[in-house]
Amino acid sequence: MTGIDVFSRFNFQMVHMQLNSLYQKALGFEFLSVEEGMFLFEQAPLTELMWVANELRKKQVPHGKVTWQIDRNVNTTNVCIANCKFCNFYRIPGHAEAYITDIESYKVKIEETLKYGGDQLLLQGGHHPELGLSFYVDLFSQLKKLYPQLKLHTLGPPEIAHITKLEKSTHREVLQALKAAGMDSLPGAGAEILTDRVRRLISKGKCGAQEWLDIMHEAHELDITTSATMMFGHVETLQERFEHLVKIREVQSRKPEHAKGFLAFIPWTFQDVDTLLANIRGVHNLTTAEEYIRMIALSRIMLPNIKNIQASWLTVGKPVAQICLHAGANDFGSIMIEENVVSAAGAPHRFTSTTIQASIREAGFEPQLRNQQYEWREIPEAIVEQVVNY
Repeated sequence: MTGIDVFSRFNFQMVHMQLNSLYQKALGFEFLSVEEGMFLFEQAPLTELMWVANELRKKQVPHGKVTWQIDRNVNTTNVCIANCKFCNFYRIPGHAEAYITDIESYKVKIEETLKYGGDQLLLQGGHHPELGLSFYVDLFSQLKKLYPQLKLHTLGPPEIAHITKLEKSTHREVLQALKAAGMDSLPGAGAEILTDRVRRLISKGKCGAQEWLDIMHEAHELDITTSATMMFGHVETLQERFEHLVKIREVQSRKPEHAKGFLAFIPWTFQDVDTLLANIRGVHNLTTAEEYIRMIALSRIMLPNIKNIQASWLTVGKPVAQICLHAGANDFGSIMIEENVVSAAGAPHRFTSTTIQASIREAGFEPQLRNQQYEWREIPEAIVEQVVNY
């Protein structure tokens, strides 16, 4: 045996020992550092990483079911001045295709959603320079008056930051007013990657990383449940991905005892079709299936204080999402009766109530309909199967 062979064998043994040590820390629900997470991403065999994440899932979600939801993503407006380089959906103020959704359109969309068994609207839009707090308070109040049973999963930290600036107010005051008007929960939209270097490159017009985190902490203080997201596969480094995970974990660890905080974490891949990032800067999503599965597994491992990890079938497709259910994910998200933003950048995948349940069963799990609070729902008896036509 040569000296090189001896060194290689020694190095292999050292890596194996370090991996085993990190696996034990993870299985003990300890917080791993950025460096430890990166080491697992780069060195751990995929099967071992999946096994550890799956064991954690079984401990955190012992019922073993995979949850899913019926809701609709409706956009309040497509007018936005944030100029995100990955977004094909927005229109600048005054554009011929610019719109603000009117109440009659909401009624049609809500009635259809209820017919399909949905119980919620995901309401998001853009940074409209003329839509302040009163617009959203009036809108939420009207919708709740018309449909008291409807849940409103609304806006996101960048929109809260934008409204706060328009009003010269505070995050707390804006969130309090929106909650009083009918906001049931706050999505984790606009997180992208929570480092300002990345945000300056891809979403300069949105709030900075710390403001996003501060708004989420404020929401938790007000007992508003939230989710957290990560959009990766563009200009970020591997280290920045793990810094993102650690920042999310730190906010969750600071939530009041009475608050649920982040109910779920949802990582998805950058969709690059016809975006400015792709067409002008040559940035393309090169994320492989294995890389996405690794990120799902490491999301479970790095975030031991967040119970639900969602696989983004919308961006990675059914087969990869199904494998993720064996790699730490326990949720398949919503069938999304309507979705316009991510689809505008090339996400082609679609599910109905029937096909999402069939996909979960194919993966070896029992599907369970849920609401936004991750409480189980019975499938409505009179549910109508929607036709995917968008």
